[in-house]
Amino acid sequence: MRLAAIADVHGNCAALEAVLADIAAQDITTDAIVNLGDCLSGPLEAGRTADLLLSLDLVTVRGNHDRYLIEHAENAMHSWEADAFQQLTPRHLDWLRSLPFSRVWQDAVFLCHATPKDDQTYWMEEVKPDGSVCLKPLAEIEHLAEGISQALILCGHSHLPRAVRLSDGRLIVNPGSVGCPAYDDDTPHYHRVEAGTPMASYAICERHAGTWSVTFRLVPYDHMSQSRLAARNGRPAWEAGLATGWLG
Repeated sequence: MRLAAIADVHGNCAALEAVLADIAAQDITTDAIVNLGDCLSGPLEAGRTADLLLSLDLVTVRGNHDRYLIEHAENAMHSWEADAFQQLTPRHLDWLRSLPFSRVWQDAVFLCHATPKDDQTYWMEEVKPDGSVCLKPLAEIEHLAEGISQALILCGHSHLPRAVRLSDGRLIVNPGSVGCPAYDDDTPHYHRVEAGTPMASYAICERHAGTWSVTFRLVPYDHMSQSRLAARNGRPAWEAGLATGWLG
């Protein structure tokens, strides 16, 4: 069994197109692509991204930013959602409403955006009071995986490509972010997440003799076009992150 996992596109259609082309070059068809959510929010091309994702009909779960787009009133949205919402049609919003919180693919792979019970908590990372972002202790990671029987567990949310093998052999994989390589947040403490590269990230997972392995792929694309778009839309943090993978 072989599949491609994408996550955290955040309205970056140029990055998504590059990733899809790379996936096709690996002989993986669209029915073997899973999307871990946070599809549209951001100051880029939310409407164009939504049109592409709807046409592909990928197996998709809902991220916290997808939820914000359908739960928050338009006049109370955060900047990422406000930028995207203006580009979305009722059809796009209905699609977001249809997305499940989590699901199991092919009876073999568990999918969620962040953790099985909370779409806003990092599964494999913790944020220290000083703002440093580091790997959680294995026991804490395993506690969040209790009750999941699938040998492969996929999540997104932190935008950092990472894999952790649990003590019972299960593998948790975050494919990284397709479209947003750097951001900051103030929950639970102010912190920055910076991939250090502007390339689009995704993962290929393969099962051989019952054991899952993962290959992370970083795909170049015209990231500066998206950085300039963020600048025109008045989002300097996005401009920097898309240009370099750092917030500056």
